[in-house]
Amino acid sequence: MTRQNGAAISSGRRSATAAAILIVSLAIAPLGCKRHRQASAQTEEDVLATIVHAADPRAASQLVSGFYAVEANAWRWTAGKFSVLLRVPRNAASKGAILQLKLTIPDVSITQEKAITLSASLNGVALAPETYTHAGEFAYRRDIPAAQLDGESVSVDFSVDKTIPPNATDKRELGVIVSEVGFQPK
Repeated sequence: MTRQNGAAISSGRRSATAAAILIVSLAIAPLGCKRHRQASAQTEEDVLATIVHAADPRAASQLVSGFYAVEANAWRWTAGKFSVLLRVPRNAASKGAILQLKLTIPDVSITQEKAITLSASLNGVALAPETYTHAGEFAYRRDIPAAQLDGESVSVDFSVDKTIPPNATDKRELGVIVSEVGFQPK
């Protein structure tokens, strides 16, 4: 075999190898694309959390309204009215769940107002309010019947009857401090 024929055979093998690699790559490429398509086709319900930690940046989209920026990497002030969107827990449509809001009533609120009442509604259905007469950390907890939890998600609206009004040092209307809101299973 001449040198020229050997080079042609070697070149032919390289071309065949390159063609085989190209064919294999094209054959498996749709598998990667399909996985990407499935991942991007997730609905909002797939990414909603059942429990929202106020400081978690991934949960910010569930804090629908009335929440201010994260403070001390742990909590957020709210306005007088605030809303959150929560995923309904598994089995809640048959067992119900416990709604829990972990909050703090600061000294300044009680000093000014003497008592603060927190009210809530879940998908427009009013829940029993709770009145706080001293400062501290609290858990507003309400039993939610299964009939109110038959969807994929629920909107929970909260309000306080008294707020700290905007002033020269803070232009925000301040309600309560929230660290977490969500459902506990029954």
